[in-house]
Amino acid sequence: MTRYHESYHSEIDRCLGSGTLLLPPYPALSVHHHSQSVLVSLGYFFRVTRPNPVTSEISSNSADLAKHAKPVEMTAGNAIDPDSSASNQGLAPLTATPVPDPAVAPAVDTNILDASPSQPPSLADDPLPKPGLFRSIMRLIMWLIRGTFCLVSLIVILAVLTAIPVLQLISFGYLLSVSGRLVNGSKLRDSLPHLQQAGQIGLAAVAIFLAALPTRALAHLESVANLINPGSEQASQMRILALATSMLMTAYLLWAWNRGGRLTNYLWPQPIRFLKQGWRWQTWRTTPDRLWDFTHSLQAPRYFWLGLRGALGTLIWLSPSFIIIAAFRNGETGLAGLVGFGSLLLLGLGLLYLPMLQAHFAAENRFMALFEVRTIRKDFRRAPWAWFAAMVTCLIVTPIPLYLLKIAAPPNEVMWALCLVFVALILPARMATGLALRRARKKPDPTGICAKISRNLIRLVMPLVVSICLLFVYVSQYTSWDGLLTWVQQHAILIPVPFLSGV
Repeated sequence: MTRYHESYHSEIDRCLGSGTLLLPPYPALSVHHHSQSVLVSLGYFFRVTRPNPVTSEISSNSADLAKHAKPVEMTAGNAIDPDSSASNQGLAPLTATPVPDPAVAPAVDTNILDASPSQPPSLADDPLPKPGLFRSIMRLIMWLIRGTFCLVSLIVILAVLTAIPVLQLISFGYLLSVSGRLVNGSKLRDSLPHLQQAGQIGLAAVAIFLAALPTRALAHLESVANLINPGSEQASQMRILALATSMLMTAYLLWAWNRGGRLTNYLWPQPIRFLKQGWRWQTWRTTPDRLWDFTHSLQAPRYFWLGLRGALGTLIWLSPSFIIIAAFRNGETGLAGLVGFGSLLLLGLGLLYLPMLQAHFAAENRFMALFEVRTIRKDFRRAPWAWFAAMVTCLIVTPIPLYLLKIAAPPNEVMWALCLVFVALILPARMATGLALRRARKKPDPTGICAKISRNLIRLVMPLVVSICLLFVYVSQYTSWDGLLTWVQQHAILIPVPFLSGV
């Protein structure tokens, strides 16, 4: 008897002594059909189990033996009692063969072996139920409300920055960045950076406004009480109540901002948590760092630097406007008028490329990209119709109605309201130029007669578009509050502010 045979029989004898017959992971038995009665008989006396291949030491030892296994012939009587002669009568020998190679063995459904009553089948692979129609509609409505609020907050923030000198360059740099992102391949929903942060700032502004209403009302009642009866007890009570309300609202807002500044933080202040943690220093220790991280994430210096370089390059392209201002200042004719007319032609030639050059500059983030006309001309050849639609939007559709708001300058306190309209209309124009340039750079070089006809047709129409834009600029020097400065202050391609002298 071989060594493997002795080991196999010793293991069987040990299992018989304990009342458990271990079949796997020993070499599988190729049992003939007439030997099945032996296994059925064994099932009445022994409990057949399958050991755990991870925790069972016997399984690991048996697997090692199976690697060096050789075909061994054994009898059913050996499996029960070697000395019993009755058990060997009429039984054919059973042949034990090694387990075949898994690479060539037929597939076996192991789910039947692994399944047990205590462990039900896993439902991880089952598809999740789809949300109902009502829930989908509510999610869509909430998404639209949240997106609209964030967009309105962003426009208001840009309008406030536009109304403040020097900080106007941050707003201008942001508008350039929007077009640059689209040129570089960003999706439309990703083209507006810091949209969520703008929503948080807008929500904080609304919360401050609402929280200040009770204090303002109590302060008004105090002033009324002082007018009726100066120094009265009612006026003193209103003053104390106004101070207490102001302190309470301040603590309320600080607690909401410390927890994240989301809508749920404003609606539910978590009073029990506030009483437990609000007075602890560890609750407020990280607040300055988080506030600094939020402010730093807005990237205001980056937009300021981008807007400054973009404004300088744009003024270089608008240099003929200074000659026009000098020629038309005193209404002179003759040589001055001829020079002014030539400068007007140069200005129109620059406007043919300037909006697209600004988008190219924002995408490349290089100052000299503002003067790479050859690159822009190649882009025009690939998508002339997209170019035409973007130029019409940027030079006619969005800026021309804004000239009506430049007739008279409002007070400085409400200047941001006009800037709100300017930013809201110029932002889509910047997005249009970015989309047109992105489309041109994704398309291959055109070939064929149709592409040639399209390019030549757009070349004939584009001077008309620029002429309409310059006509409104020329008229606005007589109607605008800034007068001749409107030749330089062109909100379609520069800072979207209505007035230079009125800011």
